[in-house]
Amino acid sequence: MNWEAINAGSQLVSSIAVVLSVLYLGIQVRRSTRVAKVAAQDTAATALRDVTKPFMENAELSRIWRHGLEDLESLSAEEQARFFHAAHQFLKAIETIHFHYVYGLMDEQVWQGWRNLALHYVATPGLAYYLRRRPEVFSKRFLKFVETLEPLKERLTVGNLLGQENRRAGSSERVDQ
Repeated sequence: MNWEAINAGSQLVSSIAVVLSVLYLGIQVRRSTRVAKVAAQDTAATALRDVTKPFMENAELSRIWRHGLEDLESLSAEEQARFFHAAHQFLKAIETIHFHYVYGLMDEQVWQGWRNLALHYVATPGLAYYLRRRPEVFSKRFLKFVETLEPLKERLTVGNLLGQENRRAGSSERVDQ
């Protein structure tokens, strides 16, 4: 065997090793991306759950949230302040979810569910008011997303989801049973 044949053989083995390493790296990156997407989706669910959990545990806060969404003026100044804190946290969670989607960390079908939830809540008078008064605390990208949401004919939130209230957008009148 001559040195040229040995050199050619070692270059072939090196080339195959490089190709296999690149393939292995590609598989690992793909798995890592999948894990990052699942983690982002879990983080999104956890963030919104952390915001809404107090509404389930505290009847007074739940009442403030429901009334603040539909009829902000029915709340006292202190209750409005509590509503604004909750509104900020809720909208920041939705903004984070939107951020994950924009950067490809959210499955399209999962995103559509979050988008539709945002659509119903952002259309409420209370959250719309907060967004108009405090746009500077949100990213321009998120505000642009909110502007692109189409108006709803039937808005469903915790205040009217069970059919106990009139569900026309912008209305919070009770339906007699």
